[in-house]
Parts: sequence; C-alpha cells; structure tokens
Amino acid sequence: MLIIDGKKVSIDLKSELKVRVDEHRAGTGKVPGLTVIIVGEDPASQVYVRNKAKSCKETGMHSSVIEMDASTSEEALLSRIRELNDDPDVHGILVQQPLPKQIDEFAVTLAIDPAKDVDGFHPENLGRLVMGHLDKCFVSCTPYGILELLGRYNIETKGKHCVVVGRSNIVGKPMANLMLQKLDATNCTVTICHSATKDIPSYTRQADILIAAIGKAGFITADMVKPGAVVIDVGINRIDDPSTKSGSRLAGDVDYEGVSAIASAMTPVPGGVGPMTIAMLLKNTLQSFERANNLQ
Repeated sequence: MLIIDGKKVSIDLKSELKVRVDEHRAGTGKVPGLTVIIVGEDPASQVYVRNKAKSCKETGMHSSVIEMDASTSEEALLSRIRELNDDPDVHGILVQQPLPKQIDEFAVTLAIDPAKDVDGFHPENLGRLVMGHLDKCFVSCTPYGILELLGRYNIETKGKHCVVVGRSNIVGKPMANLMLQKLDATNCTVTICHSATKDIPSYTRQADILIAAIGKAGFITADMVKPGAVVIDVGINRIDDPSTKSGSRLAGDVDYEGVSAIASAMTPVPGGVGPMTIAMLLKNTLQSFERANNLQ
C-alpha cells in the first residue's frame, strides 16, 4: 500500500513557497502578510495559532497574532476585522475558531474581505468554487490540501467515483464540490454521505476514492472499503491509550490497521491531511499577495 505522506508534501510545498516569497521580496521589497485573531484562551487554538506563526516565519512571510479577551464583544471583533481589511500589508485574515458564545461566527465570516479570506469560508469564495472559478477564489485549506496530495501522488481521479463522508462547511461540502470540477486531480462522480444517510457502507464500498471527514474515530472499517480504493482520512480524534505516556493518542476516522490491508493508497493520522492544512493556508496567503500586487 502507498502511504500518502502529507508531512513530506507540506515540507516540500513550504520550501517552494519560500522561494517565491524570496523572489517577491527581492523584486518588490514586500512580503505576504497573514494576521490571525484569537479570541479567548482555548489551549488547542493557541497551539494551532503558534504553529501557523511558525510556518509563516519558515517561508519568509510576515505573521502577526491579535489576542482578544474572551469577553470581547462581537462589534469590537468586527471593528478589528474592518481595520485589517483596509490594511494593505495584510493579505490574509484568519479568525481562529471556536469563538465565545456572544459572537456570531457567520457574522465574522461575512465581515472578512473575500480577497483576504484565506480560510476560504466566505460565501463569495464558496460560491465561486461551486461555479468552477478557482482562479478567482480561495479554496478551504483542508480540501485544497487533499487536492494537492492527490495531484502530487498522481492519483487517477478522472471519472472515478469519489465518496465523501461528512457534510461540514469546512471540509465535506467544499471537498465534494472540488472533486466535481474539471481539474487534473478531480473530475469525479461524487456522492456525499452524512449522519442521515441510510446504509453508509453500501455507498463507501462503491468508492474508488473515499474521503472520511465525519469526526468519529475508526468509523470507516475494512468491510466498508472497496479493495484497491484510495482512502483519505481527514479525522483527527483524541482517544484513550494507556500504553502512551500521555494516556491518549490521535486517531483518524478510518481504522488504519484494517483498511490499510486492502486500500491501494491511504493517508495516515497523524502525518497525512493535517500538515497540509497550514501549508495551503500559506499558499492562499501568497496567492492573495500576488493578486493584490498584480504578480500572477
């Protein structure tokens, strides 16, 4: 079985991005800038934000983090976003979720300038994705990362049956729409399964390409997978494991041990899709910078 190594691809991609950033610095004196806003003190969010800042630095981009108190009002956050929308040195704006309960996440999404929405969550970017205008939008980072993996590993996708398990706005919906597009690493027939789907295994067993993004550890078992299928595991679930020092470990939505025995290719967890998400965030930020400076 081929292991689709997202960690290696993300390192390669960040090296490629650094070359382009260095060229732009030499040619224009400018570099892409990403600003991340974090509201409150969620530990997991803080780790993720630090990793983003570190990756920005590695590629030569400018990174800034705005920390706001958990009691911050929605209007105060929206006002800060409007300031960043007007700042020519900021090319990507990301508001780390989850947000405190007094803040409407959709209002925050709408407030970000679509041209700086490097998370790809704004309805304008999602709409352009659905219509196939990928050169005029930002694609949500996790689906975009999966597309990058399929392309770099030369996975045959044209005319294949792709089954996406999960319908979230962040992964499932954009992933399904992406796989419908006429691109080198897409052009599939697509089926979406979700919590209300009856007999999910009857669909997953038809998949040439199976993308699991349902948020349940080990949900996809070997009897649900067609032999020879390509399996992409988006899940990141923490489960108890007394054998580890911490007493827990990360597990995907796919039973790796069982499914790896019959799949032709598969992403591991950790080290598969996860590292690609931040790498694609940086790629989107660079793309925003290039669009703003007519460098494409």
